[in-house]
Amino acid sequence: MIPNIPKIEHPERFADVDLPREKLEYALAEALKKIDLGIENHGILFPKEASENNVYGTTENVSGWGNGFWTGILWHAYELTGNEKYKEVALAQVPSYTKRIKEKIGVNHHDMGFLFSPSCVAAYKLCGNEEAKAAAIMAAEHLCTRYQEKGQFIQAWGKVGDPNSYRLIIDCLLNIPLLYWTAEVTGDKSFDEKAYNHFKTAVGTCCREDASTFHTYYFDMETGAPLRGATHQGARDDSAWARGQAWGIYGPMLTYIYKKDPDALKLTKATSNYFLNYLPADYVPYWDLSFTDGDGEPKDSSSAAIAICGILELIKTMDDSDPDKKIYVNACKRMMNSLIDGYLTKDVPEANGLLLHATYARPLNLAVDEMNTWGCYFYMEALHRMLNPEWKLYW
Repeated sequence: MIPNIPKIEHPERFADVDLPREKLEYALAEALKKIDLGIENHGILFPKEASENNVYGTTENVSGWGNGFWTGILWHAYELTGNEKYKEVALAQVPSYTKRIKEKIGVNHHDMGFLFSPSCVAAYKLCGNEEAKAAAIMAAEHLCTRYQEKGQFIQAWGKVGDPNSYRLIIDCLLNIPLLYWTAEVTGDKSFDEKAYNHFKTAVGTCCREDASTFHTYYFDMETGAPLRGATHQGARDDSAWARGQAWGIYGPMLTYIYKKDPDALKLTKATSNYFLNYLPADYVPYWDLSFTDGDGEPKDSSSAAIAICGILELIKTMDDSDPDKKIYVNACKRMMNSLIDGYLTKDVPEANGLLLHATYARPLNLAVDEMNTWGCYFYMEALHRMLNPEWKLYW
């Protein structure tokens, strides 16, 4: 369902605030130091998805869903500085994406967009790299093999057709832009149709009446009928996992860009308002929005970074006369101010990433209060968006 847009409960929390360009440029300079350290550590290889004791180990492009974020960080660094070294490393990584998708190495899941949009789609958009374009199209073709006609959604995990894995997750709203893009560059509208069908199914099931979101939703394999919402990384089935809510902000905006669906715009406003209503004192959420200050739970800085990106995209669609526009602008400024003031790695010399105090999966006790590659990526994207509002999407 497309929920009604909840009101902002305490608009005074989003009063005008300064975020001078000098502060953003300072944050960029600090980020570049850590990106350079990452290149020194990893060469043309990749950081692991999450840090241990705030240090990323090195890995090859053979598993997981986070490698595209590191390549995307390099592309942002290149665009923001013009320094060829970032482009050279990013392009040197393209053959590993080709090998991974051609040989089907660690791709038995739906995260082709996270892997190939900030890496290979970006390489094609910025440099016209044909190998990267071909790899991204192959990834889109592979993603379509997970599309389920019964239910009209992309199956997230597990063996295709396994009744226990017959579900989608809200994260996939960031994977389907790869299909929209592929439809544009190939002219094959079946990619677009599958992506848009998935979007409609996902928002029709994962979004609750109050504009909070389920992480995952199960379907009947025989009929395609929706069965139940659940969580995998949130606190409870009926709570709002912070990163899932952030995917529910940014994902619909990306569909809006491609489809101009007014429901996508309404949904982004609804999920944004819910998210903003549950921010704690420093405007950076705990790992589940059911927690607040004093609960003793860890933060998830990555959720704030993702939300900033989505809300900044939403702001582009709004008239200055819309009273909510100022709230959204100030919300992004307040979240970014907090990330810069309290979550950067500048005082942790050994840290080779950008953003502290992220949580991968609290219920699994996985990388809690660490760095993760998506948090670092979306922080860098948010910084880029604020420094250059005309930035062209990789998604």
